[in-house]
Amino acid sequence: MSRPRILDLFCCSGGAGVGYARAGFDVVGVDIQPRPRYPLPFVQADALDVLRDVDYLRQFHAVHTSPPCQAKCSLTKGTNAAMAERYVDLYPIVAPLLYAAGVPGVIENPAARADVVLCGEMFGLGVLRHRRFELANWVTSKPKHVKHRGRVRGWRHGQYHDGPYIAAYGKGGGKGSASEIQEAMGITWTDVHEELTEAIPPAYTEWIGGRLMKHLTAAETG
Repeated sequence: MSRPRILDLFCCSGGAGVGYARAGFDVVGVDIQPRPRYPLPFVQADALDVLRDVDYLRQFHAVHTSPPCQAKCSLTKGTNAAMAERYVDLYPIVAPLLYAAGVPGVIENPAARADVVLCGEMFGLGVLRHRRFELANWVTSKPKHVKHRGRVRGWRHGQYHDGPYIAAYGKGGGKGSASEIQEAMGITWTDVHEELTEAIPPAYTEWIGGRLMKHLTAAETG
């Protein structure tokens, strides 16, 4: 099979896109915001408009989506619960559009069905950063979750805990600095704290991309 193409919608700084590139895909990122540090081909556009353009989607072998997750993330449900109404939840819009397009797809979002759940310890990273991935129009086996080596470093309820993982969100309280997050997540092309805190480690989508590549190859060979 020639090098397959994948769309990286709601791409932000490119954590997902770089992983797919490492897995052997040609990647095109799409985001409504300018992303000058996105390290791959990029189109500034509304990802929802792109999802509604089925003819365009079918020019790609697969589509990855990371719709904004602030409305359903653990931090919003807990510490920042009062802020939940400020955030838009696009998962109910994204999922049916992706399934209807008929191309193999991935939805990374807290509301997504947990077809695959990955964390940093599976890849020897310095973050836990559990993420759910829903697989649209294709399947693969679930990986086994591995035991964590300890705690996330930082202050909790007035007590400091050390550990092998950093908190890759927020600031203060022992949370990771931008340079620490870069090292812990394997991201080198941006040092912007906000972009890093929203990213997923490329190792996650490199793993998913490898399974997706096998699916596409099997479908092509019949």
